[in-house]
Amino acid sequence: MLSYTINGKEYKIDENNFLLDFRKWDEGFAVGMAEKIGMVKGLSGEHWDVIKYIRKNFETTGRCPLVYETCRNCGLTLKQLKRLFPTGYLRGACRLAGITYKEGYLSESSLPKTADDLNVISASKTYRVDVRGFLINPDDWDEYYAAHRAYDAKIPGGFLTEQHWKIINYLRMHFRETSEIPTVIQTCEDNKIDLSDLEALFPDGYHRGAVKISGLRVR
Repeated sequence: MLSYTINGKEYKIDENNFLLDFRKWDEGFAVGMAEKIGMVKGLSGEHWDVIKYIRKNFETTGRCPLVYETCRNCGLTLKQLKRLFPTGYLRGACRLAGITYKEGYLSESSLPKTADDLNVISASKTYRVDVRGFLINPDDWDEYYAAHRAYDAKIPGGFLTEQHWKIINYLRMHFRETSEIPTVIQTCEDNKIDLSDLEALFPDGYHRGAVKISGLRVR
């Protein structure tokens, strides 16, 4: 467990600088973390609108809102969101809000009861996944896994189109070359698609949909 001290107050964080306990969040954390991730000009009213929306949505629904939802409710385009949070939605806005997409993603009833529940079976192959359904070893990924996960990700009929595969292959290639998962903003820009187009392709979200189907996960 790591800690980060801002103006004399200590916050417990994980290895990626996400607040471990969302209930320990305050505005001081957001201000200090913004500086830590390179937002040296401080937080404007627009920044606070996004941060407070994310927290309010989480408090109401028990989950981190999708980037689609945040942009719509805050009246922002993807480019405007990028201008506000250059490090990305998850690594920028959600991090400053003290929330991650992992928070509230599982209800108690959906937690695995045994080690066997961590396995997802597709065709005749067994895939090892974590409790959130993300593939543990990206090298185990294949197209059968993607097709199986498509059903879970609310893709109509579980059918992956050419456009789906374009995004999936892009994510995997980017990860192979950089060992990093591109932000949702970078993915849209590199593939020349709007956020609304990405939402139509992966209605369950960028991380819970596109990234998961691609056999990748944010650690």
